[in-house]
Amino acid sequence: MESTAGALIGMGMAAAGFAGAGVGIGFIFGKMIESVTRQPEAEARVSKYMWIGFALVEATALYGLVIAFIIMGMRGG
Repeated sequence: MESTAGALIGMGMAAAGFAGAGVGIGFIFGKMIESVTRQPEAEARVSKYMWIGFALVEATALYGLVIAFIIMGMRGG
């Protein structure tokens, strides 16, 4: 019973990475909008780095999802 509770807590903690990813994605796009409104001519240059940052933040969320699924598989259900 204790290992089941620990597995559920571990799955919840792994899934908590989605909250961080949501905050990170919002921050990235918000700063992109802010920088383009200040300097519209730099949009193409800044946009490239925005998409790279978005991909890295999204990868972090996917790693959390994979870990949650691995814990679920180890738990047996």
